[in-house]
Amino acid sequence: MATRAALLHKAGPDAKFTIEDVTLDPPRGPEVRVKLAASGLCHSDEHLRYGAYDLDWSPCLGGHEGAGVIVDVGDEVTDLEVGDHVVLTFIPSCGKCPPCVSGHSNLCDMGAELFSGVSVYDGTHRFHWQGQGVGQFVQLGTFTPYTVVHQNSAVKIDKSIPLDKAALVGCGVATGFGTGSWAADTRIGDTAVVVGCGGIGMNAVQGFRVAGATTIVAVDPLDWKTELAVEKFGATHRASSMEEARGIVSDLTHNRMADRLAYTVGNGLGSDIETAFSLIGKLGIMVFTSVAEAVARDAKIDLFTLTHYQQQLRGALYGSANPRADIPKLLRLYQQGILKLDELVTQTYTLDDVNQGYTDLLDGKNIRGVILYED
Repeated sequence: MATRAALLHKAGPDAKFTIEDVTLDPPRGPEVRVKLAASGLCHSDEHLRYGAYDLDWSPCLGGHEGAGVIVDVGDEVTDLEVGDHVVLTFIPSCGKCPPCVSGHSNLCDMGAELFSGVSVYDGTHRFHWQGQGVGQFVQLGTFTPYTVVHQNSAVKIDKSIPLDKAALVGCGVATGFGTGSWAADTRIGDTAVVVGCGGIGMNAVQGFRVAGATTIVAVDPLDWKTELAVEKFGATHRASSMEEARGIVSDLTHNRMADRLAYTVGNGLGSDIETAFSLIGKLGIMVFTSVAEAVARDAKIDLFTLTHYQQQLRGALYGSANPRADIPKLLRLYQQGILKLDELVTQTYTLDDVNQGYTDLLDGKNIRGVILYED
């Protein structure tokens, strides 16, 4: 079948997604074809655009935060059927490998092929453009009305949930919420700090709130974002920088500093870690969720305090969430009014406006922009 798609033909500061007509093969084996209702504009696709990922394949179909309805299935699909509503997750979950069976399906061994651009089923492309294969970013590719993915990358959800909101849980919500709750091991009464209040950070605020943190300091240079964090998502205090936050946290805790910190800025910087660590105290945990450039290696940290305060620095992929279990769980929280999704959507776009959406993201205008597809 033919469809339209936003392709990236090169990476770099001036690169743009171009809207092209592509052909899409039917699903094979354990794959499903999904008619997408919406796709979130996540910062990770901006990393793809400017070249933070060391990928040697192109063209690439962008997008990895989507939800829709299954319209076709391969002959080896066992868990899904035509008509099912699904959220796509860039973290597959096979349920059999050691990480999956130990409760860490965010680290499923199938993830080793995330940046291959081809199907994990048979190593071939599903999308084609002008006679060549098109890579699917993290094996999804949601910047198109239709996509084909492995059944392990599709999580069935309740049909009553709006798909344009469910799409957000495929990446940003699960990653941010999980960072503030599961990855940080947050406890009732904790003092928490969120550095960066975009699509991940705003959900880290929600994760801290739901997990029981009673003091949450939102840090971002854009005042409207920290104001929103306080007004809508559960932050109790706000600061425009980590330096300003240090004084606030010190006053709030009588200089004992924070229990938990989520670092969720758009581009992770090793140079920020030492400053961020100064905001946590004894037994404090800092969770680093941001994507850094593939070549980034340098980071400074106070090793004396790390030992003597028994502090921890943790990385978190997908917020340590388990996609197949936690996506439905998060959507139940949404249905109960506990998790806010509607308030995350700042602007909606058509597929043709994908580049404008990323311009708005970089200009600090969005918490989450969303592409909506026609019925």
